[in-house]
Amino acid sequence: MAYRYGDRNQMTLLPPSVDDYVPQDAPVRAYDAFVEALDFEKLGIKVDPNRVGNPSYDPKAMLKLLVYGYSYGVRSSRKLEREVNYNLSFIWLMGALKPDFKTIAEFRRNNKKALKEVLKQCARLCIRLDLIAGNTLFVDGTKIRGNASIKNTWDKKKCERALKKIDKRIDEILSECESADEAEEGDPSLVSMNKELKDKKKLKQKVESILGGFEQSPEKSVNTVDRDCTRINSLQGSHAGYNGQIVTDEKNGLIVSSDVVNENNDLNQFAVQIEKANETLEKKCDTASADSGYATTDELKKVADQEIKVVVPSQRQAADREVKEFDRQNFKYDRENDCYVCPAGEVLNYCGENKKKRSRNYQAPGASCRNCRFFGRCTTSKHGRKVVRLNNEDTRLLLEAEYLKPDSQEIYKLRKEKVELPFGHIKRNLSVNGFLLRGLEGVKSEMSLLSTCFNMARMITILGVEGLIAKLRKIPAPDYA
Repeated sequence: MAYRYGDRNQMTLLPPSVDDYVPQDAPVRAYDAFVEALDFEKLGIKVDPNRVGNPSYDPKAMLKLLVYGYSYGVRSSRKLEREVNYNLSFIWLMGALKPDFKTIAEFRRNNKKALKEVLKQCARLCIRLDLIAGNTLFVDGTKIRGNASIKNTWDKKKCERALKKIDKRIDEILSECESADEAEEGDPSLVSMNKELKDKKKLKQKVESILGGFEQSPEKSVNTVDRDCTRINSLQGSHAGYNGQIVTDEKNGLIVSSDVVNENNDLNQFAVQIEKANETLEKKCDTASADSGYATTDELKKVADQEIKVVVPSQRQAADREVKEFDRQNFKYDRENDCYVCPAGEVLNYCGENKKKRSRNYQAPGASCRNCRFFGRCTTSKHGRKVVRLNNEDTRLLLEAEYLKPDSQEIYKLRKEKVELPFGHIKRNLSVNGFLLRGLEGVKSEMSLLSTCFNMARMITILGVEGLIAKLRKIPAPDYA
């Protein structure tokens, strides 16, 4: 027999079977039915009841353990081991199987790719159950700590400072050793100095290897514990971590897709995340919305070019700043002559392009500005007032106008309750202070599990435990024969 299968109908001294301990409307039964409805072949987990060799634990049972455990804030492999020994709902779910923490950790570590696909299958089940419509999508991100300390993050300056200190200490140790008398050889103090010298030389090699890596890589910093994480700036300060991304559906606020990136902001994520969500939906959404943190015109244009309505405020609109007399908005652009005209009637001609920022610069003559009655209020530069125009300025203006429409305002009002609720559930209810796994592949698999947990909680709220189980059982089970 290839797997160890649990038997919930095993006779006991108290109730007739383990199954009698768990009520029919217990949430654990919904989690059991959910995992049974998944296609393990598509997940990438091979299920072969006829395999030969040493029996291993049923992969379905192991996945049930992870999904159910994460849904109640039990993520540590040691804590999961404790639950399968003492918690009745876990004992029922596992059919009295009791894998140890090493087996649980190994299953999670060896099936990272499969765990990343769990949310996609969950979302597609929700589509089949008519819980996700896929018409309007909301995108948002949150900072989550990685399983590494910010103290292990190195950049060039830190490496250079460390090397100076190490070289200085090595010189001091060598000087102390040379001044030691031959008669004191073998003295404990001399032995400890030799040991410290050896340790310092090892540390120097490590720092030099890190510094050498910067010359071969464009990265500005690297964490020696988790090389994929980055420096994250949040309300709690700076720490080593990741940027978690989710896309939710308007109908019931369910998560359509999730992702994790090692970037400190959301500026380059809008088009990528909408594309991933559309892949899960297997169609294009009608409307995509996000906050001003995603307001990069180039990114928004990628989505708008697909004939998807984009509702994202610009940084100026989000700040709700009053337009002042000499703000750029009051300078008129002459498209025919490719120039700007200031409120005083002076012409600002094209003076160059910034390829990095993908923008064009326009500037008024310095003499005209210095002689203008508005000099000092409009600009204080003796070289003349400068105005910057994005290459996609027309797109930016169209998107700003789209955001101000009444129907767009109604859509944007829904954003907070639809896309920020999942992060509140994950961070507060599930007490997720940081990821347990390291590396992008590991944190993406954890994010997929956490997003699935939120979807399960919402599905149970909407349909009830017994209603959800009934609907899931109507879905044909995959055939692994």
